[in-house]
Amino acid sequence: MPRFVSNEQILADVAGQTVPRRFAQTVANHPDRVALRCKNPDGETWHEQTWSDYGHLAGRVAAGLRALGVGPGDRVVLMMRNRPEFHAADIGVLLLGATPISIYQSSAPEQIEYLVAHSGAVAAIVEDGGYLARFLDVRDVIPRLRHLVLIDTGPDDSGPDLGRDDLVTWVDLVAGEPLALDDCLDNLTPDDLATVIYTSGTTGPPKGVMVTQRNVCWTLRSIELLYDHGGLDTSGHWRAISYLPMAHIAERFTSHYAGIGFVMEVTTCPDTSLVTSYLGAVKPQFFFGVPRVWEKMHAGINALAGSDPERKAMLDRAVDVGHEMYELRRSGGSAGAELRAAFEETEPARALVKALVGLDQVVLAGTGAAPIPAVVLRFFDGLGVPISEVYGLSENTGPMSWEVWEHSRLGTVGRAIPGDTIELAGDGEVLLKGGNVFAGYLEDPVKTAETIDADGWMHTGDIGVLDADGYLTIVDRKKELIITAGGKNISPANLEAAIKAIPLIGQVAVVGEARPFISALLVLDPDVARVWAAAHDLGPMSLVELAAHPAVVAEVQRGLDDVNERYSNVERVKKFILLGEEWMPDSDLLTPTMKLKRRGVNSRYAAEIDAMY
Repeated sequence: MPRFVSNEQILADVAGQTVPRRFAQTVANHPDRVALRCKNPDGETWHEQTWSDYGHLAGRVAAGLRALGVGPGDRVVLMMRNRPEFHAADIGVLLLGATPISIYQSSAPEQIEYLVAHSGAVAAIVEDGGYLARFLDVRDVIPRLRHLVLIDTGPDDSGPDLGRDDLVTWVDLVAGEPLALDDCLDNLTPDDLATVIYTSGTTGPPKGVMVTQRNVCWTLRSIELLYDHGGLDTSGHWRAISYLPMAHIAERFTSHYAGIGFVMEVTTCPDTSLVTSYLGAVKPQFFFGVPRVWEKMHAGINALAGSDPERKAMLDRAVDVGHEMYELRRSGGSAGAELRAAFEETEPARALVKALVGLDQVVLAGTGAAPIPAVVLRFFDGLGVPISEVYGLSENTGPMSWEVWEHSRLGTVGRAIPGDTIELAGDGEVLLKGGNVFAGYLEDPVKTAETIDADGWMHTGDIGVLDADGYLTIVDRKKELIITAGGKNISPANLEAAIKAIPLIGQVAVVGEARPFISALLVLDPDVARVWAAAHDLGPMSLVELAAHPAVVAEVQRGLDDVNERYSNVERVKKFILLGEEWMPDSDLLTPTMKLKRRGVNSRYAAEIDAMY
């Protein structure tokens, strides 16, 4: 399956390109196509912007910011939910030759102070809803920040401190004539920054990942070649949903940069918890979901089907038959008459489930940012959802290995994307070379040198295995290996993913560093737990009460026993505590993309962990 081109070829393909140039080209070629959508305040109807609308708004943002003194080399922070204004603000900043930097909506005032000061931002564009108040709390200690732009001023149009000299409303910012896109295209070169992505701080203070214009354009070209190789046609202008934080490279690339590069119609979803309802309304053709999103859909479907044994049996058979057929196709085999008949018989069940959850028109689906339980991946594969795992970091502009569904191998994260080279160090660490490797950490040459070595290899910090065909499997984070008191190295991430396949479990944290054995904190999945309780006549109970109920604990223990059978004795979970407190994304326990914050978990549950030993 030849698809690989050299890094040098892709560099030649994107020579001279920048994000604003790609944007201007898309606006010129597709002015009347819908680019961005969001729900109107009534929550029922939709507001749509064409590419021409998008271009004019970005030009007005640029004009307004230029009037405030923002210019080439400046930095502007953006703090808002997923909404059309983000896209126009990001491009508007770039049109001036400045750098847009998105920060997480959960950022506390002291975090805002650090990020604004570290980035040297001169202006901030923020949504109301408490965001502005957090900036004002630390306003006096970030004097370099000259201007605050407030998007929403509230129903009475009297937002907080509107009389401040440094505060401008969004309405006023975009009231003037727009700058012409073509007049701004020479303000940036491929070596200039497209953004700075601040790491979520799971392993220390956030680091500013400098992503260049060339990085973004190179990655877009690489993914275009990947699609071509997979036989995917993007000329139909796919629909997509933007719902993860724009401060994360996954969302920044898949809906913002790819939206521009592949002329996608992007519907903005302001809250991650609403994404399942948006799926049904949007019917996306491209959908990227972090593992927890897929896990919750999997749990919900099975909980609904589980209330009727006959219906559950039909679903299980449809998934099993579908998975067998799709695996056979990927391996180049041909199905026998019996399998073909079973596949045709069960197709209506698969089609019904996909339509119910809004995945029936998906052409390409991905998952990444954390390990996904194999049973969940197999389930959606068996339904015929074209899902495959993608692997990458902020430091490589998002993806570094991925395969479209037809060429994927479940359990791996695919092969290096076109133009990239992946190798393993002596200790198994995954190393990368390619045009998507970042320019370094902002104001941190020491950390940069630790990540990009003298030979140009980017050190990912992940341990992996490459098979003979170049398919990569991620074993664990190099720094997250647990070393027990007996000196055994345990990989927590994959064990946690296996445990999350237990239907009643929503979140898992494996512990055991310097301890005599492995234990775990297990969190009930609220949706599945309530359905299970009703099916077993437990009556109305809170999650906390369910977590303490002997029948629930026994059911979880049965599931854990099955998982333990697949691991060696030293890797098995000997004790666990079942929790009825749901862990929320963008908290001290989970990152905005729902990855585990081990330090936060260990701190919050120190007493419970000690009690298990």
